[in-house]
Amino acid sequence: MESRIVTSLRQAGCVYAEEEARLLLSAAQNPTDLASMVERRAAGMPIEHIIGWAEFCGLRIAVEPGVFIPRKRSEFLARLAIALGQSASVAVDLGCGSGALGAVLAAALERIELHAVDIDPAAVRCAKENVTGLGGLVYDGDLFDPLPKFLRGRVGILIANVPYVPTDSIRLLPHEARSYEALVALDGGEDGVDIQRRVAEEAPSWLTAGGHLLVETSERQVPLTVDLFARNGLSTKVAHAKELDATVVIGTKT
Repeated sequence: MESRIVTSLRQAGCVYAEEEARLLLSAAQNPTDLASMVERRAAGMPIEHIIGWAEFCGLRIAVEPGVFIPRKRSEFLARLAIALGQSASVAVDLGCGSGALGAVLAAALERIELHAVDIDPAAVRCAKENVTGLGGLVYDGDLFDPLPKFLRGRVGILIANVPYVPTDSIRLLPHEARSYEALVALDGGEDGVDIQRRVAEEAPSWLTAGGHLLVETSERQVPLTVDLFARNGLSTKVAHAKELDATVVIGTKT
């Protein structure tokens, strides 16, 4: 059985056919279910959407079809947030998607008060499943709009892993992303920093003194991100993780 599934997945171009076959076998409820799952994977649907979860920083993160799948490179952002959040009392995961980053932060910093926001109802459903059990609260809305006003000036860690792909570059993304993840989770506007720009403009009023805003970006867009952070009064640092091809810009309220 497993060898036949591996062969089908290899023929469909799945690089990790053996591993994916094992995941599908463990997730399937019956042979009919398994056949459907293999067919969907061979057609290009992400394995995470089929089995209903993604592994991220050692946690099993629930993801449903259409929801942005947490990327391996974003584990660098998670590690930085944990390191900077050791003394923080309030954290916000803005544009949280599945809530993966917030969940990791809450699991690592058990006493932190976590608030997570996303505009996509499917993402909010997943975030509630991933974050609520860790004591976090999840809100449905656009960036800062649904956050309780009493958080203004109290946020020590503000994660905003918002879309940063320029609109014209969406067509260059892998098929799995273009076809199976919501456009709102990918499109960063004409220059890729439209949403980062909105975050940076409002962030200082939500951050506590010494609080940090962390965003993931591409190396090509670093100058744009750094400039918009600086123009909004944040001192800025750029961090890279070559092994993950990850770049994070950190803005600090002084």
